Amino acid sequence: MHELKTVLDRAERLYTLDEIDGALNQLAKDLTLRYSESNPLVLCVMNGSVVTTGHLLPKLPFVLELDYIHVTRYGDKTVGGELNWLHKPTSELAGRDIILLEDIYDEGITLHTLRQYCESAGAKSVSCVTLIDKIHDNKTGQTPEFIGLTVPNRYVFGFGMDYQGYWRNAPGIYAIKETK
Repeated sequence: MHELKTVLDRAERLYTLDEIDGALNQLAKDLTLRYSESNPLVLCVMNGSVVTTGHLLPKLPFVLELDYIHVTRYGDKTVGGELNWLHKPTSELAGRDIILLEDIYDEGITLHTLRQYCESAGAKSVSCVTLIDKIHDNKTGQTPEFIGLTVPNRYVFGFGMDYQGYWRNAPGIYAIKETK
C-alpha cells in the first residue's frame, strides 16, 4: 500500500478537476451540436471511461441511451497486450448513431476494434469521444472526432484511468514521474 501511495505523491499533476470540467463542458457543447436531434446510443468503454461518462452525461441536454462495452488490453498492467472481450452491449446497434466514450486515445488499437465491432453490427454512424489524447506518432486507426485534452507520451492515471488497477479515483490526471 505504501508503494501505491508513493506513486500518487511523486506523480506530476497534468490537469486539475477544474481543468477537466472545462474540457468536459466543451465536449458537451460539441456533442450537443452534433447529436441533439438524433437519439444516439452512448457506449461507455469500461472501466476507464466510467468516471468521464458520469461527469459528461449530466452535461448533455438531449435524449440519448446509455450502454457499456468492455474490452481491455491492459488489465492491471501498464503495457497493453492482447485484446480481451469482457462485455458486449445489450442494446441494438443497427441503425443507431453510436458514440464510443473512451478515457484515452493512446495507440488506437482498442478504439479501432470497437469501431469495427459497431460498424459490423450495422450502426448508422460511429464516432468517438475521448477525454485524453496521448501525443505520439505510433497510432492505429481513425482519430477520435471529439477530444478533450492532450497529454505527453507518458503513463497517465486518474479520473478513471488506473495505475496497476489503482488510482482511478485520483482527483485529476497525473503522469508518472520520468526517470532520467
